[in-house]
Amino acid sequence: MAPMNWMILFIMFFLTFILTSNLIYFLYLKNLNMKINKIKMTKNYNKFI
Repeated sequence: MAPMNWMILFIMFFLTFILTSNLIYFLYLKNLNMKINKIKMTKNYNKFI
């Protein structure tokens, strides 16, 4: 029983790590896209001027 419990614990920790890393990655990508969009908007604004 002990090895099974250790395996379950390891899988749970691994899944939580994957979920947190994915969340951080997607949040970072969203922030990058927002920054890129802001830069594009400023470029368009400068073109209009």
